[in-house]
Amino acid sequence: MLEFESDDEKIAQNPGLMEYAHTAGGAVIRPEDQGKVKGRAVLAMRQQTDMQMAQLYQQMQLLAEQAKAIRQRVDVSERIYSAQMSFEPLIGNTYYLYERTDGTDVLSLIGPGEWGRSRPFKQFVATVRLLADHTWDVSYTDGSAA
Repeated sequence: MLEFESDDEKIAQNPGLMEYAHTAGGAVIRPEDQGKVKGRAVLAMRQQTDMQMAQLYQQMQLLAEQAKAIRQRVDVSERIYSAQMSFEPLIGNTYYLYERTDGTDVLSLIGPGEWGRSRPFKQFVATVRLLADHTWDVSYTDGSAA
């Protein structure tokens, strides 16, 4: 029995909680440098959040571009409805918005390339198409409508 008592001194009571290997063939346990662990974790967190912020910024830019396009479409639509029209626009047809020399607008069936040498208007503003909800799809504008 004396042998067992001496073995108790050599056996670890809680080997999983020891800071070192408790047997000759046990795995080497090295204490981690907490600064390195936290540094790597913070770096990974920053990379992830920077990536997410960049994605949100791209989405924000897309929304801003879409809002700008809608605003421009509204501006051109308002110009069209205040322009002189000598016909009733039909849904799905393409029309051309021009600005006269006196600053008034006119909606025409004749495109800018169809006038030949005589250009009765100051400038071409936009090619538009009437949609089913009576809004206008602006295919081309030279920037003067905004």
